[in-house]
Amino acid sequence: MAKLVLSMFMSLDGYIEKPNGEFAPPAWSDDLSRHWSGYALERAGHLIYGRTNFLFNKGFWSAADTDPESPAAGIPYAGIMNRLPKTVFSTTLTGDPGWNATLVKDDMAGAIARVKAEAKGDIYSFGGAGVANSLVVLDLVDEYRLMVTPVLFGDGKRLFADGRPEIKLTLIEAKPLDTGAIILHYRRDRAI
Repeated sequence: MAKLVLSMFMSLDGYIEKPNGEFAPPAWSDDLSRHWSGYALERAGHLIYGRTNFLFNKGFWSAADTDPESPAAGIPYAGIMNRLPKTVFSTTLTGDPGWNATLVKDDMAGAIARVKAEAKGDIYSFGGAGVANSLVVLDLVDEYRLMVTPVLFGDGKRLFADGRPEIKLTLIEAKPLDTGAIILHYRRDRAI
């Protein structure tokens, strides 16, 4: 059975975006690409998104298939991003979402169980804070792979919302990067 890996980057003070929803990507380097994106895409068999992050990524990556001048076309793993099956959780999207995705409006736990049973590789959630917190509250995440960037935003949208249950984790790896970021990889401790 596939593992569900919550894979997101955040500021040192826990924010995944700046105030007013401003996207704040980490400083990029070959080291980061190899240990962050490369690591995930070597293992991924399915991707999980929320609506906002799905539409953003769909717009960016799908251009690689049709526009050789697009920024995505120059990224070696664009084809993998476009080919991987995806699930997008949204109550507002309608119809076929495209980009090799299936739309799920409810029963997140049931949808994740089906994907875990069918995926050919691990399931990576790049989803966004809403989806991430729903997955955490439902205790569906098997591993947390978080990149902490060397910046303090001071405000914005936090990755983890208050009110979620306590969850025990075991450190798998702490990988410092040449950008000053660090990847923290944890496994969910489950009672036997």
